[in-house]
Amino acid sequence: MAQSKFDLDKIVRIRRQLLAWYKAHRRDLPWRRTLDPYAIWVSEIMLQQTRVSAVIGRYRAFLARFPTLVSLAIASEQDVLAMWSGLGYYRRARMLHKAAQFVTSELSGNLPTSAAHLRVLPGIGTYTAAAISSIAHGEPVAVVDGNVERVLCRIAGWDAGSSKNGASLRRKIESLASRLLDRECPGDFNQAIMELGATVCTPRSPKCPLCPLASECKTRGEHKMPRRATMTSRIAAYALSVRSGVPGKPRGPAACEVLLEQRPAGLTVMPGLWELPTLLDSEIPASELRMTLRHAIMQVNYYVRIRTVFEDDIDALAVVAAGNRRWVPLFRASTMPLTGLTRKVLTRAHLLPSPP
Repeated sequence: MAQSKFDLDKIVRIRRQLLAWYKAHRRDLPWRRTLDPYAIWVSEIMLQQTRVSAVIGRYRAFLARFPTLVSLAIASEQDVLAMWSGLGYYRRARMLHKAAQFVTSELSGNLPTSAAHLRVLPGIGTYTAAAISSIAHGEPVAVVDGNVERVLCRIAGWDAGSSKNGASLRRKIESLASRLLDRECPGDFNQAIMELGATVCTPRSPKCPLCPLASECKTRGEHKMPRRATMTSRIAAYALSVRSGVPGKPRGPAACEVLLEQRPAGLTVMPGLWELPTLLDSEIPASELRMTLRHAIMQVNYYVRIRTVFEDDIDALAVVAAGNRRWVPLFRASTMPLTGLTRKVLTRAHLLPSPP
């Protein structure tokens, strides 16, 4: 496919058309109502590999609990993970917490303003640094994420389906992104091109008739892209064990407790989070099957079976935890750093009250 030439006139047209479209059609998202670099930083970390619809509620709750960088820095990691629960990829929360502590202790609580200095912080890469500095401080630096790559490859007519020339293609994309960037309003331009990729120039079935750059585009439709990693499937089974009327405590819903165990700190996936006890046997009698559900983690689809297990049977049926196992009041469980699957199960079982 022939490549497109980007002379000054074409670059100016793209900037003007894209910014006009963004002004008229951009989504009203909470992180677009602020120029606070801390709030923008939180949103960018949350949005990594996570749908916007899943982030909005967690973003508001997180900032309500940690409204400033300092409040995040002085919080315990367990509190931070609890507020992150449900978003997945918990390493992001840990890096965000560590970076806030570094800024507080080493930089007097002042988040760097330039992309180059932001990249020094834990968990902040080239894209995130560019997004924060351009949106919050107007630094003329281009962002390149998956949406931007797709838009630019389609406009220029570049084949993104081969990994053979991946490094060379990446350099071309970054160079083009920098040339197209409107240096008078870099924050809006960066958000505009990302928004276009997220809502119009989508990976499958792009809405070309609605695209403000259709007249400048060499592809006008789907193009060859790298294949996504194949999803694998696994079966998992967990015990749901709830007790009430604990000796020495009043009877009733307030006294109900659920058995949880903490994942060992040495695990690479979700260390330190709390989950339901794992069952030794995934074959569960129909009479004792509480629910079934599907839960995806990275490239794995888990087909999950939940069994009702009475307190006296738990030791015989569940895997002995290498970490900590304890009975937790249901009202307290809602404020703990639960795995996404555990939170989903307890919510579907109508056992998890809303966190305060």
